[in-house]
Amino acid sequence: MANRLLARIRELREAKGLTQEAFAEKAGLAYKYYQHVEAGRRRDIRLSTLVKLAKALGLEPWQMLNFDFTPAAVAQDPAKTGLQATASKGARKSPRRRSDEKSG
Repeated sequence: MANRLLARIRELREAKGLTQEAFAEKAGLAYKYYQHVEAGRRRDIRLSTLVKLAKALGLEPWQMLNFDFTPAAVAQDPAKTGLQATASKGARKSPRRRSDEKSG
């Protein structure tokens, strides 16, 4: 169960686009401590630490601990759905169309 929880925390952190260092700071934890937690070298995590991690993720603790719950931010992550590449291509094409319309 601990490994599953640590993998979930890492997945949620990465979905937010946060590095370990930025996430630890946001959670109010020492970077090295969080690094040990995520790597599984620190398994005696206090409830207060779990609460801090959940808040840093923008979740309630029960949401982080409920493995069947997928936060909207993760479910709609453009990097995972491929929408980011499509949006980028569209953004690059828009200025060209406008300049073509002005000249033509």
